[in-house]
Amino acid sequence: MELNKISKIGRIAISLALIFLVSCNAQKSASLKKKQLSDMVYPLLDTENSRWFYFSSASRPFGMVNLNPDTEINGDWGGGYKYTTDTVKGFSHVHEWQMSGVSVMPVTVSTQNKTTIFKDFYSKFSHKNEIITPGYHSLKLERYQIQAELTSTIRVGFHQYTFPVNAQKAVLFNLNTILGPCENTNGKLEKNNDFELSGSLVLSTNFRRPKPLTVFFKVKTNLPITSVERDNQTGNYLVNFNKKASKLLMKIGISYTSIENADNNMATELPDWDFNKTVADSRNEWSNLLGRIKIEGGTETEQRRFYTDLWHALQGRKKISDANGSYPDNTGDTFRIGHLPLNSDGKPKFNHYNSDAFWGAQWTINNLWGLVYPEIMEEFVYSLMQYYKDGGSIPRGPSGGNDTYVMTGASATPFIVSAIQKGIVKEDLEAIYIALKKGHMSGGIMAKAGYEHKTSIGGGLKYYLEKGYVPYPLPEGNFGSHEDGASQTLEYAYQDWTLAQLAKKLNHEDDYNYFMKRSKNYQNVFDGTIGWMRPKNVDGKWRENYDPYQYENGFIESNGAQSTWFVPHDILGLANLMGGKEKAVTKLNEQFQGAKKQKYTSGTSHDAELHPEFSRIPVNFGNQPSIQTSNIFTVLGRPDLSQYWTRNVVKETFSGLSPATGYNGDEDQGLMGSLNVLLKIGLFQMNGGTDKDAVYQIGSPIFNKITIDLNSKFYSGKTFVIKAQNNSIDNVYIKEIKYNNKAVENFTLSHQDITNGGELILEMSK
Repeated sequence: MELNKISKIGRIAISLALIFLVSCNAQKSASLKKKQLSDMVYPLLDTENSRWFYFSSASRPFGMVNLNPDTEINGDWGGGYKYTTDTVKGFSHVHEWQMSGVSVMPVTVSTQNKTTIFKDFYSKFSHKNEIITPGYHSLKLERYQIQAELTSTIRVGFHQYTFPVNAQKAVLFNLNTILGPCENTNGKLEKNNDFELSGSLVLSTNFRRPKPLTVFFKVKTNLPITSVERDNQTGNYLVNFNKKASKLLMKIGISYTSIENADNNMATELPDWDFNKTVADSRNEWSNLLGRIKIEGGTETEQRRFYTDLWHALQGRKKISDANGSYPDNTGDTFRIGHLPLNSDGKPKFNHYNSDAFWGAQWTINNLWGLVYPEIMEEFVYSLMQYYKDGGSIPRGPSGGNDTYVMTGASATPFIVSAIQKGIVKEDLEAIYIALKKGHMSGGIMAKAGYEHKTSIGGGLKYYLEKGYVPYPLPEGNFGSHEDGASQTLEYAYQDWTLAQLAKKLNHEDDYNYFMKRSKNYQNVFDGTIGWMRPKNVDGKWRENYDPYQYENGFIESNGAQSTWFVPHDILGLANLMGGKEKAVTKLNEQFQGAKKQKYTSGTSHDAELHPEFSRIPVNFGNQPSIQTSNIFTVLGRPDLSQYWTRNVVKETFSGLSPATGYNGDEDQGLMGSLNVLLKIGLFQMNGGTDKDAVYQIGSPIFNKITIDLNSKFYSGKTFVIKAQNNSIDNVYIKEIKYNNKAVENFTLSHQDITNGGELILEMSK
C-alpha cells in the first residue's frame, strides 16, 4: 500500500521500522528500500517460545516453501528459529505441521575443516547483523564470514550467499538429519550438469503422521559446480564451487510428487535470477494481503502488533500441490499422485493444503478469512473436499497427504458450514452435506480421538449416540489422545448444531431435527447442583471429588471452569441451566476477575498449562477452549462487559512486540493471530458464522478507524468501515451504534449487511 494512504501514526511506524532495518545492516538489499505495509510486521514476536512451524521469514502466504534459518533442530516445540539460540544449524525449506526438510548450509572449506565439515558446520550469528521482513531474511554466518540472504516464491527457495574473496565456496546439503517433528532419511543428491542438481529425501513417520512422505527437489546455481562429495558416515553432500566469484545464487524448487514437478515449479515461478526482484515481489504480495485491512489510531506499537497478528493469520497451513495441480495422496493403502481439477486455461482450480487442526477455528479463521479473505476460505473448503473424495473423510488436520486426526471431533464442519452460510461456497452443496454428515455418524471422524489412526473407538461416539454424552473415562481404554469425555460431548453438540443449520438450508427437515436434538447433549454434562460442566462415567455417575479447576480432568487442554462455557450455539440455553442470564453474567464476570490476576493466560507457552497453579486459571486465552468467553457477555445482554473485558485481555495478553512473549500460549498456524485481529477490530462470531445470517457481535475496537476492503468476486460492497469516535484507553464502552445512518439493535450485524458495504459508527464513552 502506498505511504500516503496510511495513517499518520502508521507512516511514523513504517519510517521507524525502516530506520531499524537500515541500522541493522549497512548492506541492506536495494529491494528493501521502498517503504511499504509489510515493514510494519515484527517477525520476531514470541520467538523465544518458538515451534517448528511457528516462525516465518523468507516465505510467501501459505507457501509450500517456508525458508528460514534453524537454530534448534531436535524437536517440534522449541524447534526451528528460536531467538535465544545464537547458532545457525542450516537453512531448511519445509517448516510445516509434522513436516520438515531440505536443509542446506553455505560454508567455506579449508585444510583445517575439510575432514570435519560434514559433522561440524554450525555457525554463530548475531541478531545485530540480521534483517527480517516478510519475504526476506538476511544474516551473517560469523564462522565463515558469509552474508546469507533468503527469499522465495510459493514453491521455490531462493538463496544469495556472499562469500569472502578467494574463499573455497561450498554448500552442505544436510539431507539425513532430524529436523523438528521428524527425521529426514534416505537423502540423495545427484549432479545433473555443471549448474543443476536433483535430489530427494524421506520424511520419516511419527506419532501424528504414521505414513512416510518423500520430498523431491531440484537445485540450480548461477555458478558452475566443480564437484559433489558424499560423506559415507553421515550420508550428506558437499557441493563445491570455484573461488572466482564471491556471490552465489541458488534456487531450490520442491515437490511432494516428483523431481520433474519440482523442476516445473521452478520454471513456472522463478525462471530468472533477479534476487532483488523476487524479494520485492514477495514483500508486495504480503503488503497487498495485509492492506485488506487499513487502520488508523492507536499507538505505533499497537499498529505494528496488529499487522504482525494479521501476518500470522496468513502464514500457516502450507500448500502441498504443485503448480500443475499434482499432489501427494496418502489417504489409501498405497501412495498415489493425485491431480487437482483444472480450469479451461489448464491451471488448477484450487490449491491443496497441509493444515494443523481446525479445532478452535470457529472463533478465529472462520471469522477473519470469511470476511476479509473469502478466496482463501473457498480454497480450503475445496481442499478439504478433495481429501474426502480421495479417502472418504473430511480431515481435521492433514499432513503429508493424509489426516493426522489431530485433536477431536469434526472440527472442519463449522468451517465449511460457515463458508456456505456466507455465500463463499455455492456449488455441490448436497455433496458437501453428505460428506459432512458421514463424519458425524458411526465410523466417521467424530468417532476418533486425537491421532487415532487405526480404530474408531476413542471418540466415544457410540455412547454419545446412545446415552447423549461421552463417558469419562472411556470404559474400553485408550485408543488416542484427548479422550476427555466432557469436552468431547460439548464439541460434538456444537458441531451437530452447525450441521443442522446446513441441513435446514438444504431442506433436510428430518436431519435438521435429528442434529438439533443431538446439539442439546451439552445439557447432559452440566451438573446443576454445582453449576459446572462435569464428567460422567459410563454408568451415568458424576465424577467423584470433582474439582472444576483441575486441568484435563475430563476436559481437553482446559479445566472444567473454562470449558463450562463451550456452548457457542446455545449460550442462552446454558444461562437457563445456570439459573438465568443475570446469574450467568455474575458467574462469568467472577471468572474474569480471577483470571485477571494471571493476565488471562496460564503462561507464556503451551507447556505452562501443565503447571499445577497456572493451569487452574478460570479463563485461559492462551489456548482455544475458552478464547470466546469475553464475547459471551454480549449474547447475555451485557455488551458493556464484553467491551471491558476484551479490551483488558488485549491490553494484558495480546499487546507489545517482543521475542519473549506475544500469544502467551499456543499459536496453532494462525488461530491466535486471527483471534487477535478480531478482538482488536471489534468483530466476533460466537457460533463461528454458521447460523443462517452469519451474525457478528460488535465489540470495542482499539483503533479509531478500520477499513476492510471487500473482495468483489464474492461481495457486492466495496468497503466496510468502522469508526470509533472518541475512542481512547478509557473510552472502551459503546454508547451508540449506527450503520449507514440507521440504529443497530442488539450489538449485531449480519454478514450480508457488512459485505454489502457501509460505515459503522461507534460512539465511544467512559
